Amino acid sequence: MSNTANTFYATGRRKEATARVWLSAGEGKIVINGRTLDEYFGRETSKMIINQPLLLLEQQGKVDIKVNVTGGGLSGQAGAIRHGISRALVAYNPEFRPTLKKAGFLTRDPRAVERKKYGQPGARRRFQFSKR
Repeated sequence: MSNTANTFYATGRRKEATARVWLSAGEGKIVINGRTLDEYFGRETSKMIINQPLLLLEQQGKVDIKVNVTGGGLSGQAGAIRHGISRALVAYNPEFRPTLKKAGFLTRDPRAVERKKYGQPGARRRFQFSKR
């Protein structure tokens, strides 16, 4: 998390997705991989997840956010962006930390896909049993 000329940087992760977030004072523009929030995410739940830390701290419309996100699917990317925005907000104003910590936005979600085991078709799935 670095600060250069009133721009605050943080990294967020979820599943296989990694989001690099730059936050600066502005009028509330969110740009993800060169596209607007509405262009990048079609699903309303993804947009809601991204805006959660801003709504909680009443910072919506006060900060501009630029994001580069790679890996994973759209759901994992939304979670990674939320994590990155939360960490960038703490760099922007350390007084936000207790509120974000209590909401659980600063904790990296450790859940990931379970590995496939040998002798079976998936992580938990078994091959079909045949008696005869």
